[in-house]
Amino acid sequence: MKFIKYLLVGFIFGIVLTKSEAVSWYRIYEMFQFQSFHMYGIISVAIATGIIGIQFIKRNNIKAIDGSTIVIKDKEKGTARYIIGGIFFGLGWGLVGSCPGPIFILLGAGVLPVVLVLAGALVGTILYGVLKDKLPH
Repeated sequence: MKFIKYLLVGFIFGIVLTKSEAVSWYRIYEMFQFQSFHMYGIISVAIATGIIGIQFIKRNNIKAIDGSTIVIKDKEKGTARYIIGGIFFGLGWGLVGSCPGPIFILLGAGVLPVVLVLAGALVGTILYGVLKDKLPH
């Protein structure tokens, strides 16, 4: 039964991102060319929603669905890791035209060339796992 709830939320999330054109390569291209505010508006709303949601959880001691306490750890200090990671993420996003979430949405929509993007993302994840101890954290 739990699986169905998560699947339903995933379908709704995919529909919302598709209808808002957040998975459109052209919208992402416009964003990186500073030609349109569309994607910046979507990202800003997501950040604001996240900030409000996290503060609501912390201040009201909200419990998880199973009744357990939600623990949100503070981020570790370190500027270099976020700058380097952000550069790699942004370069990948700009070159491919998709970030990780929309990869699955595009696959579900039948955009088959995205299989190559998914393969690249998986190889990158595996490579990070192998090199993790050698990278600055």
